[in-house]
Formats: sequence, structure tokens, C-alpha cells
Amino acid sequence: MTDPLGQSQVLPYICGLSKLGFNLTLISCEKPNRYESNKAVIEKICSENGIDWRPLMYHKSPPILSTIWDVNQIQKLAYRLEEEKSFCLVHCRGYISALIGLGMKRRYGTKFLFDMRGLWADEKVDGGAWKLDHLIYNWVYKFFKKKEREFFTHADHVVSLTERGKKEIQSWEYMQGNAENITVIPCCADMDLFDYHTINDKKKNEWKLKLGIKENDFILSYLGSIGTWYMLEEMLDFFVVLRTKYANAKFLFITHDEHDRIRTEAVKRRIEQHIIIRPASRDNVPGLLSLSNLSLFFIRPTYSKLASSPTKQAEIMAMGIPLVCNAGVGDTDVLVKKYEAGYVLTNLTVQGYSSILNEINLSQFDKSKLRAGALDYASLICGVRSYAAIYEKLCANVS
Repeated sequence: MTDPLGQSQVLPYICGLSKLGFNLTLISCEKPNRYESNKAVIEKICSENGIDWRPLMYHKSPPILSTIWDVNQIQKLAYRLEEEKSFCLVHCRGYISALIGLGMKRRYGTKFLFDMRGLWADEKVDGGAWKLDHLIYNWVYKFFKKKEREFFTHADHVVSLTERGKKEIQSWEYMQGNAENITVIPCCADMDLFDYHTINDKKKNEWKLKLGIKENDFILSYLGSIGTWYMLEEMLDFFVVLRTKYANAKFLFITHDEHDRIRTEAVKRRIEQHIIIRPASRDNVPGLLSLSNLSLFFIRPTYSKLASSPTKQAEIMAMGIPLVCNAGVGDTDVLVKKYEAGYVLTNLTVQGYSSILNEINLSQFDKSKLRAGALDYASLICGVRSYAAIYEKLCANVS
């Protein structure tokens, strides 16, 4: 919960569900440094919303053994709490927690909600973390694919982030009898925080002054982490081509990650003087994002990514900013086209970038329509209501 993802994609839902009257206990694994820095903030949020937070420490190494240790610790705590509280439902966010949730269903009869968050085992392979020619990782992959089948067939309900993910799951032979037991809830955004109406010219000018942005500069932005899935080199190449159309363009990275790598790749392309890198607290992200004329993200379009839902897409749209993205990632391209929110690239080459730049006409975009699209498909309120409907259904006949 002390990670940015926990604060954007877990706590807001839980707080919303608590306000609807659900009595919630939250188990999470926390990185020690972030826990020490941010635990007071999370404790305050949980206390104010009546959430019983039970943090455990996350262990990263040694690989595999540390995960087994963490799973064992979570299981011990979850079973003890089950015996104290007699939960109606265990909501498992991802495959690791689903190991415990499936165990609780079998041992105590607790209703099991598998909130899959993507095709995790295949993500590990697609991202290169698990090499299938490595004996141990090959075994781990096969273990989790077997468990994946158990999660889907024994879950009382499944949540998928995307319609494409749902269709893929429904196509599996062993899911033919359970295909309708899936609800699609994309990664939602806090529309109160990401709202261009809250950013006035004074705030924008203050940020421009801090970042050395001139009034007539064209700002391309990237929001979020830099790593396995995000195609940094291709995004910088796009920016190089963008500068042939907008000579005053600057590339603003709003990220805590890999600043040195960004600068190194920018130097290779001789654009380092046009790159701005700014880490930001969650509260400051909308103000920085509001400086954008256009926002960009390229994500590796692997098999596993058909089940992914980039939170940044809803946040960008909610700020009334048109975007450029690539095809083949979850429902991203479908949503961009449906809500006329920007441009979709199928060809990540100089020719492809040049072609799309010839189409770009920012005057055609209306902030209110972009925001309306985000509200329609990814409002936090709608997400909370969807989870609440599942909770109510599963707990309706539990004494």
C-alpha cells in the first residue's frame, strides 16, 4: 500500500467499498524502505475509513524462496484472521494472493474472488523474468499455469481488466462452463484528482517556471514507470520525429524511475537538452500532466498484455489531453478509437511516426469530450460500484 500503485489502484477502491458499508481487512506486503517512509500516511487513510490494515514485510531475495516465505506468512495471518472474524469473502488481487484465497475456500468455505490483474505467469515469461529454458523457472511457470486453471475453475467470481482478456479466458476449453462468471473492471482513475478544471493558469505558470518551459513550447509527456514493458527507445525515437514538426518540442517524463537511462538514451539521439525529467508525488501529477499538448505511451504488445489496462490512459484522458499509443495492448486502442481520444500506431518505425504526425491536429480535440470518455469507462465510482455488486452477490446467501 505504500507503493504508488497501492495508493492509486487499491486503496481508493477499498475506501469506496468501506463507505458503502463493507467491513474490510487488508493484508499487504510492504517494501521496508517505503513502509518506513509512508506507513503513517496509509495508517491514517485506513483509520479514517474503518479499514483494518495488517501489513507484512515483502522479501525480494533469494528468488522463489523469498516468495514462498511471503506466501507462508500471508497464509498464517489470513487463516488466523479468518478464525477470528469468519469472513464472507476473500478478495485476491493477483496470482500470489490467490494461492491463499483458494486455500481459504477449500479449508473454510470462504467465497473466493479472483481479481486476476492480468495473465501473470505469461507476463513473467514475456517480460524475460522467467526463462523457459531454465529448469527451475520452467517448473515455476508450469506450476502457476496449473494453479491458474484452479483459480479460474474454483473462483466464485473472476475480475478481468479488459474485454480482450475476458474473451481469451472464455476461449479456453476448461472455462466453457464458467465463461459467464467474469466481470470486466478496468484500472480506474480518481476523477476528482485528475481533473483539468482544478488546474488554473497560475499553477501551470508556476510549473513552467520551475521546469524551464517557455510559453510557446510544445510539450509531449510520458507518465509512469520506465521498465520492462514500456518502450523507452521507441518513445524517444517518436520524439525525434515529432521535433521535425514541432521544433520547439520538449519531452516531459513524469516518473521516479531510471532517470540515468532516460538521459543516456537521449544523449544517443542528441536530444538531451530537450528532455525534462520530474519525479512527482501523486498530488502533483495532475499539475505536471496539465502542461502537456500531447501524451505518449508505447507498451510491448505481447500475448500477456492483452489482459492489461494502463491506468495512465484514463488519467490522461481525464485531464483532457489527447494521447498517442500503440495497438495490441488490452483494450487501449479500442478505447482510443471509441472515444476519439488520440492516435493509435500499428507501426513503431520512423515511417510510422512520420505518418501519424501528418495526421495530428490538436485543434480537433475537446477537453470535455476526452474527460467524458474517461468518466464513461474508467470512473473510480463505477469501479467501486462494480466491485460492490460482486460482493453483494457472493455474500447474499452467506449466514
